[in-house]
Amino acid sequence: MTGARVPASVREVVENGLCIGCGLCEALGPERWRMTMTPEGRLRPAPLEPELPAADAAILAACPGVIAEATPQGANEDPVWGSYTHMGEAWAGDVDIRFRAATGGVLTALAVHLLRSGQAQFILHCGADPSAPMRSRWVLSDTPEEVIANAGSRYSPTDTLAGLTAALDRNQPFAIIAKPCDAGAVRARAKADPRLDTLLVAVLVMVCGGASDLGKSRAVLDEYGLDEDELTLFRYRGYGNPGRTRVETRDGRAFEKTYREMWGDEAGWRIQTRCKLCPDAIGEAADIAAADIWPGGGPVGEDAGMNGVITRSPVGQALLQSAVAAGALVLGRDHGPRDYDDFQPHQVAKKHSQAARLRGLVRAGRPVYRHAGLRLAALDAADAAQEDGAAQRAASGRFSEVMPDPEPDPENG
Repeated sequence: MTGARVPASVREVVENGLCIGCGLCEALGPERWRMTMTPEGRLRPAPLEPELPAADAAILAACPGVIAEATPQGANEDPVWGSYTHMGEAWAGDVDIRFRAATGGVLTALAVHLLRSGQAQFILHCGADPSAPMRSRWVLSDTPEEVIANAGSRYSPTDTLAGLTAALDRNQPFAIIAKPCDAGAVRARAKADPRLDTLLVAVLVMVCGGASDLGKSRAVLDEYGLDEDELTLFRYRGYGNPGRTRVETRDGRAFEKTYREMWGDEAGWRIQTRCKLCPDAIGEAADIAAADIWPGGGPVGEDAGMNGVITRSPVGQALLQSAVAAGALVLGRDHGPRDYDDFQPHQVAKKHSQAARLRGLVRAGRPVYRHAGLRLAALDAADAAQEDGAAQRAASGRFSEVMPDPEPDPENG
């Protein structure tokens, strides 16, 4: 792309709205960066010492705000959906997992299967923070019970990769459940850290509609007149498909919203900027991606729950077959890419619009991420409105963010 440049520092990633708060900064540079919740409700790295971009070269080499790449390994190739071997519907063989987890419980069931079969010793993923249940934190789950306890979609910000170094330091085989952008960061990091090729047995992701900042959740509390410190539960989905958003308080009150009540107004989703510029929300760097498969793109009511499942690699295909053989997963009908066009129409639109949006950023003098293997040029719809809109938003500062201030030194106050 003529005139394009990539961010040259972590600060430049954050200040230009290209940070998704994945946590990789903290994992690779814990003495320099700490993930911090901003006043706007976004997880962002806060500098703990004077910034030296050269010292952050390893972070920038894998940061989703700097690089986005596909890792095509499937037997089939689709212009929109990329490389895959299998597309079809599936659900957890365990009825409790199917009920409790989001949609059909495929990712939870796969993680439990990896532990029970001995293929993995633990899972790096995220779950509700017990002390602040509206918020999420990364966790290493050693047992099926721990995985299940952390099941369910988390629409609040997640920094799962902040736990990557802790996972690698255990020197045991493990799997990751994370966002598609996190998967891309892990694959990029593997080029510099061979431990990932040795220890990481599977990367599992959800097909992502975008990560909301905490403002979306705060709006729910405001509607019910609640303070965050009153909460004992904030469940975004699950306990049915799609499941209700449920809030519980310390004094025994409970509040619920249907999926459509929670997400029907897209203007209120509070999606972070990097998600609006996302070149890969469909998990092209993962081994397996699980998707909602509602005809037309939205649910019409509650049902038993099933996921779409897309195997992206030989590792993912072998894992799927192993889980089915063990009864951990049940397969339904097969799908094709055009089925997913109907299930996830916003993903199709996003793929066609990204080249124009990136051009808009470049016009506004903003940095953009490098990308490879994601077919953005081939899918370019040359949408002038998308390009102009992105340029105007960037020029007006709507994509800009302020990096959190350094946390004070505990010894010096």
